Amino acid sequence: MIVEELCREYLDRAEQGLIITRRKQAKKASTIYTDRGRIERHVVPLLGSRSIREITPADLRGFLRDVIGGKTKTDVKTGPRGRAIVRGGTGTATRTMAFLSSVFTYAIGEGYLQANPARGIALPGYSSRKARLDADGYRKLELALETAETAGAAWQNVLAIRAIALTGCRRGEITGLRKNEIDIAGQTLRLADTKTGESVRPIGKFAMNVLRGAVGKSGKSEFVFPARNGKGAFAGLPKGWTRIVGPKLPGITAHALRHSFASIADDLGYSEATIGAMLGHAGRGTTRKYIHKLDPALIAAADRVAERICEMMNGTAQTAESVPLQRMA
Repeated sequence: MIVEELCREYLDRAEQGLIITRRKQAKKASTIYTDRGRIERHVVPLLGSRSIREITPADLRGFLRDVIGGKTKTDVKTGPRGRAIVRGGTGTATRTMAFLSSVFTYAIGEGYLQANPARGIALPGYSSRKARLDADGYRKLELALETAETAGAAWQNVLAIRAIALTGCRRGEITGLRKNEIDIAGQTLRLADTKTGESVRPIGKFAMNVLRGAVGKSGKSEFVFPARNGKGAFAGLPKGWTRIVGPKLPGITAHALRHSFASIADDLGYSEATIGAMLGHAGRGTTRKYIHKLDPALIAAADRVAERICEMMNGTAQTAESVPLQRMA
């Protein structure tokens, strides 16, 4: 068996729900999509034709260096309007090597290999971008959204970006949000499927108003942000972000709104456990109990953070005041 064949088999099993993650869940479709990209863009070009029994740790160290150095860098069309820009780099190399290690572990379980050639290979550290918006950045974001709205941009783009900013949710959690996941009375999102499984999130009144506006525009769709054409959820936010926000805030991604939400909460004096609960981080013990209980203090925290972000977007924010740390019951 060659490396490409092993990777294809691994993906096929993952799509059948037969590859179980450390959280004891089947791999999500979004993760499989990312894994496929790593195989197509990096693994197959550099190692795909090699026999899996011939791969040595030295080969994988060379693979790591090649991806870091940009040997797999490319820019290809993926459809009539799509492009895939592959740059390589340290972060990509580290994540791809971790994925390959999982594939070789699978091969051991199937009896194809006796040992994992990726085991023990030192992976370089890398700094993930933790960009956050300050008051000026939030104001630029709001002005960009207002300009887009006036110019007739899709309402899904405008309202989804606002919703992400005011909730700290991941992009997919908002664009894939279903109407039955919104608990208006409880001021809560009850998400059936997220990166960390089922998740209950408190949201502020300002965020709820944005979601109500989206529901009012969504017609009979089950999704809060329906696709512009056909059925399903809205999938145009990445391109919409580039057109709407990119010129005003170059280098800032939609995920930076999640980091910014957490940073604003920290500026206001909320504890790490409270911030983690608002963002839906996987946790144990008190934090997880706090998420399920949805203590009024947690809802109040989400409300205050959303209000603060609204003030910054509207240019009315004053110096941030701290709030007393909330004791969790």
